[in-house]
Formats: sequence, C-alpha cells, structure tokens
Amino acid sequence: MTPPVLRTRADLRAATRPWQRAGERIGVVPTMGALHDGHLSLVGAAKATCDRVVATIFVNPKQFNNASDLEKYPRDEATDAGRLERFAVDVLYVPHPEEMYPDSFATGVSVAGLTDVMEGTHRPGHFDGVTTVVTKLFLQTSATDAFFGEKDFQQLQVVRRMAADLDIPVTVHGCPTIREIDGLAMSSRNLLLSDRARTAAPRLHEEMESIAEGVSQGADFSTLRARAVTRLQAAGFTQIDYLEIRANDDLALLDRPTRPARLFAAAWLAGVRLIDNIAV
Repeated sequence: MTPPVLRTRADLRAATRPWQRAGERIGVVPTMGALHDGHLSLVGAAKATCDRVVATIFVNPKQFNNASDLEKYPRDEATDAGRLERFAVDVLYVPHPEEMYPDSFATGVSVAGLTDVMEGTHRPGHFDGVTTVVTKLFLQTSATDAFFGEKDFQQLQVVRRMAADLDIPVTVHGCPTIREIDGLAMSSRNLLLSDRARTAAPRLHEEMESIAEGVSQGADFSTLRARAVTRLQAAGFTQIDYLEIRANDDLALLDRPTRPARLFAAAWLAGVRLIDNIAV
C-alpha cells in the first residue's frame, strides 16, 4: 500500500496528534529521497521499534555548499513512494522548500566541535543545514525516535549532540551501514557514477579494510595510509579529502585506535564524492 503523502506541517500535525494522545512511539526516518536499501533498512528498524513511522523526503538546500551539487541530486518521488509500500509506513512527509523555509525564516541551529573536522572542513555550512532541518523535522513529526545510518557517522554524532543539547525528547538510533555485494557503501550519490567509475568505486572500501587489518596487527598508520592513497590514485581516484582515524565519541584525531574509533574516508572519483567509515 502506497503511504499517504503529506506536504504541510498542518496536515502532518493533524495526523500525529492522535498518536501522541494515545502515547504511541513515533519513529522518523529523515531522507533526501533517491531511496536505496540503506534507507529502507532504517525504515525497517523504525517499524520494528515504533508504533508509527513517518518517512520524510526533503532535498535540503541549506546543507549544500555547491549549487550544482544541489541541482544534480537525484529526485524521483514516485519511485521512492513505491519502495516504501512493503513497509506500510504511516506517512510520507514531502514538504515543499517554502514550507520548511518561508520568506521570513531567520533561524539556524549550529553544533560546535564535532562539526569542525572532516565533512565540516570540506563542506562549510553543511552541518548547520543538517542540524537546522533535522531539528525542524523532529519538532514537526513529534518523533520519539529517529533513525540514521552509520555510513554518515559524523552526522549521526552531530545529531545526537544537537538533540541532547537542546533537550529534544527523541532517541537517536544509529543503524549499520548497508553495502553493495562488492563492498561499496550504499548512497544516493552512487547513481551519479559512470559504469567505469562504479567498477572502481569499491576500491575505497577495500583499501580501508586493508588499513584496518594492518592497524590491528600493529602496523604504522601513516605508512598504511600513504600506500592506500597511492593505490587509490592509481585506480582513478583524483582527490582524497581525508583518510584518518578518529574516536567514536568526540571525533578526536588518533594515530592509532587507543579507544573505540573508526577509520573515516572521503574521496573523489569521476566527479563524484564518496564517503565511508569502518570500525577499527
């Protein structure tokens, strides 16, 4: 059954109000559409956890620092709605930009510290856009639970900090990264890869796994990193924005995983920016 599509805050709140009164758990899965199995795994987790589920699709202009990137972002609402049918979500919320950001809109939400590295460095203003729209979606949906993928691990930690700092009564769940059979982390941006680039893309995950294995055996990270960068460049990657180990909790830079940590990467391939992370 295709989920009912709502486009205004008023209609959404009219739908969620009876659920709140009944004390039901409301799960929200915020997306920008172009849904793949990674997104659908979040919907499945929400269905397993909550009484009601709201999936959202909103290509948020405030988290793009590149106008052409915003323009190229894939959009196909009908296909996305079809992919949600088997989950029987209660509502698909697809607001228009003016519904989220009316002409009078003048407020932003910003998280310090966690946003000063990695994606925050390479995409100025990106996380301000993320935290602003996610705050609005939490409030508009009246969510008690929210579901995000660990593929965007920095985003997950930023959203958790934002919700905690602003006393928003929502539990933020992190769900495992879903990968293609060849190891490539599922992403809407993968649709932008040419056939040739798609063949080379899994090399990023392969090199990350190789680094993680080396680190676990006591090898020097800087040496492992240099070798991986050389091999990635030989495979067609044109720029490595970052490839580094950081602590899970505060994203502090580490030479080796002396506490729970992850290896993070962002790299360009044929004009498409790929990101990934794995535990080390």
